[in-house]
Amino acid sequence: MHYKSWADKIIELKNADLTLREKLVKSGQLSDGYNKDMKELHNNNTAILNDIIDTIGFPTTDKVGSEASEAAWLVIQHSIGQPLLMKKCVKLLETAVSEGKADAKSLAYLTDRIAVLEGKPQLYGTQYDWDNNGNMSPNLFDDIKKVNERRKSIGLNSVEEQTDIMRKQVICDNVLPSKDFEKRKQEIEQWKKHTGWTK
Repeated sequence: MHYKSWADKIIELKNADLTLREKLVKSGQLSDGYNKDMKELHNNNTAILNDIIDTIGFPTTDKVGSEASEAAWLVIQHSIGQPLLMKKCVKLLETAVSEGKADAKSLAYLTDRIAVLEGKPQLYGTQYDWDNNGNMSPNLFDDIKKVNERRKSIGLNSVEEQTDIMRKQVICDNVLPSKDFEKRKQEIEQWKKHTGWTK
């Protein structure tokens, strides 16, 4: 069964997210912590998508098409203020991938995002942030050889190749690291505790 109206709504959520992100990139505000407008948009999108999931189940490609299914993943990926929803969705996505109804890459990115938010090593090296030298680098991962093997198994390039791409991208987008690395790091850790990702 194809849920056209739900598909359109999910794509609309994604477009609102990307439009605001582009606006923040252009104004140079993307690196200044978790922007208030972005946080509000993410939480609103999350609430709407959660209602959709409760109504039709996980938005798999057979239900909403590939564009809307990818859009749902992006909304979930950005639902960082909602740990319970992200954990619920990663389980649903695992099932969808095992049934061939969702992309294994989406599951890798979501699994890594949750690991990073919980302060654990990522398995696929998909999540990046500024390091203490001001370079865009992958967040903590377990073992480079294993990570690259996992990446290759689902059709991703190597961590080294992706790091090169990410560093070029931030230059292209004119996104700069925080002026006070330690302060930003402390703020992130406090936010994780406050949100319920860590104790």
